[in-house]
Amino acid sequence: MGSALDDLIDLLELEPLEVNLFRGLSPDEDRQRVFGGQVAAQALTAAGRTVAPERPVHSLHAYFLRPGDPNVPIVYEVDRIRDGRSFTTRRVVAIQHGRAIFNLAASFQLVESGPEHHDPMPDVPDPETLPTWQERLEPYAERLGADMVDWLVREKPIDSRPTESLHLLDREPRPPAQDIWIRANGTLPDDPMLHACVVAYASDLSLLDTASLPHAIAYVDERFQIASLDHAMWFHRPFRADEWLLYHQQSPTASGARGFATGEIFRRDGALAVTVVQEGLIRPVPAGR
Repeated sequence: MGSALDDLIDLLELEPLEVNLFRGLSPDEDRQRVFGGQVAAQALTAAGRTVAPERPVHSLHAYFLRPGDPNVPIVYEVDRIRDGRSFTTRRVVAIQHGRAIFNLAASFQLVESGPEHHDPMPDVPDPETLPTWQERLEPYAERLGADMVDWLVREKPIDSRPTESLHLLDREPRPPAQDIWIRANGTLPDDPMLHACVVAYASDLSLLDTASLPHAIAYVDERFQIASLDHAMWFHRPFRADEWLLYHQQSPTASGARGFATGEIFRRDGALAVTVVQEGLIRPVPAGR
């Protein structure tokens, strides 16, 4: 595994404190708040630690309540809501400074068979034919500045390859849709729960950006306050997070200082593996602030 992926795996190795109680750390970096995908992945890890491995996760629903403080650990408290014959339900609350910053409900199910159908995967270029993230950033280097470029091009745990050019500093509106190939930046152990948690982490990297495309708003745009509000995922079919997955993202609406976006994650063979839905804050910052 690459060192960035090693670091992500370490973040997901939560420390057990007591029955149903776990502690997670954040990366040692200069951020104002904890990345939402990290909290979601750690909370899902905590829930999965209390469920038998023969019951894979099939859905999660989460709310981001307060910004996470990257300088202190996060405590994850798991409530074992229900253990049924085929479904298991867990609730997880992430706590910092004595207050909830995030909560998650997750459901796990015994593997069963039944009717099957799914949307077709979009026809896009293969990931091997696309520029790397670093190559995509080259045209922006001078305008972004050395410090920002260094942060953006450093090794990341997720290898992501957009099918179109980036919109970091573009002021041109685009249709509210994007396709990005994603995979873990290295080989993962054969643990389906770990693969689900890595994809949960990756699913928060770009989805809300889709809602900002028609308005030419980039995540480095200081005119707007941008943050995840809630996040939901449905896991339909088995997959490996260290193999290429196509993240097809669309935003049907934005209103009330909120952007709404949906994502479909397809395996390389065209099967729909995961569906993601997210709403996030896209709030104009008053002049002078």
